[in-house]
Amino acid sequence: METFRYEIKSTVGIHARSAGLLAKEARGFTSKTTLRKEDKLADLTKLMAIMGLGVKCGDVVTVAVEGADEVVAVAALEAFFNQNL
Repeated sequence: METFRYEIKSTVGIHARSAGLLAKEARGFTSKTTLRKEDKLADLTKLMAIMGLGVKCGDVVTVAVEGADEVVAVAALEAFFNQNL
């Protein structure tokens, strides 16, 4: 399992558009991808699950990736967070 933590820098947090793009990015991998905010956990391939976390600017989230392509997936997702969130 590969993980990384990220502090959200986007002033609007993870809103509908960025959540949709994030879910689309996560669907490109065979590994199981999850997003954790405090004690809440969401499947990164599910738009409504991501939105349900209510991630705002300044929140620290943890992304976990487990599966055959986890190394590639975690690198791509970390790059996505750095560029978009």
